[in-house]
Amino acid sequence: MIINKDTKLFGSFSQNPGNRGCQIFNAAFRYHQIDAIYKSYQISDIKSAVEAARTLGFSGFAVSMPFKKNVLEHVDIHADTAILCGSANTIVESSGILKAHNTDFLAVKQFIKNVPIEAGLTSKSLVESGKYKFCVLGNGGYASAVISALNDLNLEYEQIVRSNWHCISEAKSTIMFNCTPVKNVAIDDSCSIISSSTETPTGRKLGLMQASYQYALYTGKQFPFHFEA
Repeated sequence: MIINKDTKLFGSFSQNPGNRGCQIFNAAFRYHQIDAIYKSYQISDIKSAVEAARTLGFSGFAVSMPFKKNVLEHVDIHADTAILCGSANTIVESSGILKAHNTDFLAVKQFIKNVPIEAGLTSKSLVESGKYKFCVLGNGGYASAVISALNDLNLEYEQIVRSNWHCISEAKSTIMFNCTPVKNVAIDDSCSIISSSTETPTGRKLGLMQASYQYALYTGKQFPFHFEA
């Protein structure tokens, strides 16, 4: 496919960009023969990035940490998912209007419904009872999506941030949802951990799941890839 004046522009804005989104979305565009390209960008100012996207006529873009909350101040409309979470990771353009969505919320909600399988739970009491205790580590944009998903599913949780980080070592039979960049969180053997980091199996799967929702918003088409990590 030849890039031309009609080629649609998509991308992602992040403080620490990677290539995974480029690989996934450009492959999906090729699969559906869509005249579009996707590129990741390293930024330090989300306001300037959104203004650049407007000027260049982006059809949509993703927003990564630490800009998922602040981006809401610089778009025109907030979808229900963005309002619910107080953060957004996906912006879609239509007739010059930028609308914020939160596909992290949609992916996490879908993921949590199968959490015993996804987390590789070792605690039989959790699996047999069907009751799960959650701890959400962090207070950024991704944590807000996880908390919103847990609330939407009527599941109880405790939020752990810097001030009460010591509570991690005290938790028993709990599913830890790590929404921070901290690696190798020490947990009790009765606990399981779900990480949002794309360097982990759960993080890669969550990334693909949210990308599938993004792709539907961007193109109106079904994501052509499976969710295996």
